Amino acid sequence: MKNKTLLATAIGICLFNNAPFVHAQQAGTTTGTVAQENDVVKSQINNEDIERITITSRAINLYRPGETNTGKLANEPLNSTQVISSINASLIADQGARDAQDLYRNIAGVNLFSYAGVTARGFRQEAIFFDGLRGDPYVGFNVPQLFNVEQLDFLKGPAGMLYGPGEPGGIFNYVTKKPKPEFDANVRAIFGSDNRFGGSAEATGAVSEGHNLRVGLFYEERDTPRVNTNSETTIIDLGYSADIGSQLFTAQYTHYGQDLGGNRLRGVPVDDSGAFIVDPSWNHNEASDFLNLSSDVLRFSLEGQLSDSLAYNTAVRFISNEQIQNYHEPRALIDIDGDDVPDLVGREFRDQIREEETTAFHANFVYEGLAFKAEHRVAFGVEYFKGDFDGFFKTARFDAEMAQRFLTGSSLSSDIIPLRLNNPNYGQTDPSQYDTTSRNSDADEEQTGAYVLNELAWGKVTLVGGLRYDDFDTDTNVSLRLGGIYKLSSEISLFTQYADSFIPRNASEQRPEVGGAFDPTTGAIVEAGVNAELFNGGTQIKASVYRIVRDNFLQNTGMDPEGDGEDNLAALGEVTSDGFELEVLADLTQDWVVSFAYAYNDTLITKGIDGGGIRNLATDKRFANAPKNTFGFWTRYQIPQYNLAFAFGGDYVDDRLSLSGKVVKDYLTFDASVIWTYEEYKVLLRIDNLTDEEYAESGFLQRTGHFPGAPREAFVEFSYKF
Repeated sequence: MKNKTLLATAIGICLFNNAPFVHAQQAGTTTGTVAQENDVVKSQINNEDIERITITSRAINLYRPGETNTGKLANEPLNSTQVISSINASLIADQGARDAQDLYRNIAGVNLFSYAGVTARGFRQEAIFFDGLRGDPYVGFNVPQLFNVEQLDFLKGPAGMLYGPGEPGGIFNYVTKKPKPEFDANVRAIFGSDNRFGGSAEATGAVSEGHNLRVGLFYEERDTPRVNTNSETTIIDLGYSADIGSQLFTAQYTHYGQDLGGNRLRGVPVDDSGAFIVDPSWNHNEASDFLNLSSDVLRFSLEGQLSDSLAYNTAVRFISNEQIQNYHEPRALIDIDGDDVPDLVGREFRDQIREEETTAFHANFVYEGLAFKAEHRVAFGVEYFKGDFDGFFKTARFDAEMAQRFLTGSSLSSDIIPLRLNNPNYGQTDPSQYDTTSRNSDADEEQTGAYVLNELAWGKVTLVGGLRYDDFDTDTNVSLRLGGIYKLSSEISLFTQYADSFIPRNASEQRPEVGGAFDPTTGAIVEAGVNAELFNGGTQIKASVYRIVRDNFLQNTGMDPEGDGEDNLAALGEVTSDGFELEVLADLTQDWVVSFAYAYNDTLITKGIDGGGIRNLATDKRFANAPKNTFGFWTRYQIPQYNLAFAFGGDYVDDRLSLSGKVVKDYLTFDASVIWTYEEYKVLLRIDNLTDEEYAESGFLQRTGHFPGAPREAFVEFSYKF
């Protein structure tokens, strides 16, 4: 009966609207489409011509983003030698995601480390790109917000040939919203637990022939789960584009403002089993502490066709940001009664200003033609990045005498009063009275890169090869990438790749006194996998196995042959990461879609001097916050006749170790959304951590504890689409 109804609807749209069936596909985001291919007959007046129309699956229409340019050459998954996980606007909206941390469950092999940093394929990774350009407007202690993000791509594995220096786990590329000629506008309001409220408005469309505008405004404030904390976020997003012949010019300005009370947040102390020894809402910061960010981004781009076979895109972006912090950093856990359970936390005070200005530029070209009886594509281009960092730091140190005076009731006005873990004594210390020392820090970074990536496709076989040359402050580097695809059928392809990455040395590591100069730290991957689009595209599968070897870690030799008082370093360290990943997006029925991501990873130090000198080391063999198993899923079932959809998801992360070697327990959390739509109206009810699970998202140092996950929270969002 359902198929007959869909058949009649399809024929009605085609006959009476005389329009392509893409309208039915667009409506599928709210009224539903079918999971299997249906043959729909469109009869002409003379009944002589019959056209077959395919209603595609919900997975394609709703959650699948399609092509991505993050790999420099735009490719569908079946034609890619890389693994790129993409999260589109529909999935972001259904999950009620506000920042990047809300999305990690959707990416196999990625879990939280701290702030905007993640563990990816076993390695701590903090490199962030926006629209293919290096640089982060959120600095590092602020997490990227998603209001003006159209799609988030995570390119897995070493990406040195494509993007220059970086960790071997992968890179994030945030694709921002651009002005469009088609009119689209909406307003939203949000209300939730923890005094959460806010709203947004955005509109885009043509103001005249060939001239388009985009305006977006976002504001939200809320209390957050930790004591003394709150958040206030403002985003202003403006864009203009113009068609200039066959070229498209775009200008964008974005302002990010974020005021976080009771920050910068560290963790909560734990015992040897990894259990919190106080309530996870405990905070080491005073109510007067804060972390405020102001960031301005200006971007210009020009793209188009130079000829029928040569396309280009160029962009330049300027970022100016300032991050001001006043916070109390845990320095010592103090056991008063000798029961091996800390009672007090000794703290130091930090007053910091970080100012950063960056300039990023790229010019990319893509040639398409024929060569060696193959379809031939070549991507080539140049990139430039310059960053200027200025830091102003005031610090008031903690010492044991302050703790002793506190215990005897003789504290001085200039003392940093220790904080009780139970019944914390907030408000008894006065930062304006602290004795501080000051220092400045200036750092500049400049790098230039040029690359070429060549692709030849002979029917079932595709070969890819690329080279990149980078020139940076302390050295130069050449990166390589090789890959191949074999299509078993139109639905299944096998792929393999080799790629490498590098991280340049800082100036202190290149000094002759420590044995410098040294080659960069490098990483290389060998990977093989399968991509599949089965059941007429209703099921997409990505699966791969890989080995990443990262070497040239500098370690202290304990020897000083020059007799200059400094031990020499040597590039002796090596880390090996072995893993398997699986991502699936599928239609189970015409109204039911599911996605899940599973990853297994084993990262170990395989060479070196007791692991010393290797950053993010938890023990002499294992890395911090690197779980062996992670699993995330999300499923949505809709009831079109009631304009309702129900969504449910889960996130599992295996146990890990903190930077101090403490156990970080495994956890499993669940979230849910209820979505109701009627014409232009939409209501989203979102509940996070349904079971109110108490857990740690990641582990840090012993003195700073583990980062607690958020307890159960809920919000409702009302939106109207013009």
